[in-house]
Amino acid sequence: MSFIQPEILAKAQHYCAYQERCHQEVKNKLYELGCNTDTVNEVMVRLIETNFLNEERFAKAFAGGKFRTKKWGRLKIKRELTARKISDYCIKAAMKEIDDKDYWECLVQLIEKKLPTKSDWKDQQKIITWLMSRGFELDLIKEATIAVGLNRR
Repeated sequence: MSFIQPEILAKAQHYCAYQERCHQEVKNKLYELGCNTDTVNEVMVRLIETNFLNEERFAKAFAGGKFRTKKWGRLKIKRELTARKISDYCIKAAMKEIDDKDYWECLVQLIEKKLPTKSDWKDQQKIITWLMSRGFELDLIKEATIAVGLNRR
């Protein structure tokens, strides 16, 4: 076991304390700092042991934050967490952070916000496509557009 330089550990701890990080982000940062693989692994273990790094906590914070601030849907959040190499268990735990009622209300609000006063078929398709790009499920989008009255205009 090699000796971890205190300044490397301190930088990693500061990096994790500033905001929640996933394992891959921390590894990338350590490699940027010039650490070798053994040092990276040791620092990662130390960060996990001291609770500076927690993948489930990161996933929950990420999912809740992206939903509340950026109004992302579950599909986009799952896709981003998967891209960050987050485990399925942590992704499932993160999805529980999004309340179904709040999710529905957010979807309806987004539709109402984008809804033109006179909407034709093209406008409706643009809204549906936009909502899908934000990660909302097509079946929920259809239900919400009916609830808002988009299909009857």
